[in-house]
Amino acid sequence: MDRTAHSDRRALLAGGLAVATVAVAGCSSTSATPLVTNTSPEARPTTPAAAFTRLMDGNKRWVSGDLHHPDRDPTRRQLVAQEQEPFGSVLSCIDSRVPPELLFDTGLGDLYVMRTGGEAVGPVVTGSVEYGPLTSGTPLIVVLGHQRCGAVAAAYKSIRDGKPLTGNLQALTTALQPAYDRAFKEGGTDPVETMARAQVELTAADLRSNQDLAPLVRKGALAVVGAYYSLDTGKVEVLAGAPS
Repeated sequence: MDRTAHSDRRALLAGGLAVATVAVAGCSSTSATPLVTNTSPEARPTTPAAAFTRLMDGNKRWVSGDLHHPDRDPTRRQLVAQEQEPFGSVLSCIDSRVPPELLFDTGLGDLYVMRTGGEAVGPVVTGSVEYGPLTSGTPLIVVLGHQRCGAVAAAYKSIRDGKPLTGNLQALTTALQPAYDRAFKEGGTDPVETMARAQVELTAADLRSNQDLAPLVRKGALAVVGAYYSLDTGKVEVLAGAPS
């Protein structure tokens, strides 16, 4: 076979490969469903009402499954690498089923998140919650309790039975004692759930009246919301403090 024949054959093979490649690409573009994420930047909410609306809209998407996955791409990572300005602070439980960033459909640089058993607070935790509003003007704090909280259940049984928890777990019982006392007074068919809700409302009220946060609340620059998350439905229920 001469050189001309070899050249013709190579050209034929190359052409066939190109056609096949275009065909595969064409099939991929028409039959495959690409992963779509919302990477368009949204303006940072600067008021309590706007921040609250952003979070609750995200929770609605979480419940329905129509997630936007915002602020989760390399561009966003680079944008917040040098500095951050979250629009919300969330104090929630350590429970693995209650990740604030997911259930509010948020991303990198959107939220300050503090997580403790049963939303128990102390000086370090309170200081962490104060950090956003006092240093970067974060306009919203959410105290987020949840259904079937193991930390609250353990504290409830410890106090009820007079049996201290082991080690540093006893600190949770001490921190949750006021919520137990309130639940005991209120009664009800499910005292653990009553106690969990009481813990949210008491903690939110304490933060709202905090000597450093209260001035921001009074002038409308900050809202402290108490909320409750349903493990069954994924919905966040507002208990107190929603900004108007």
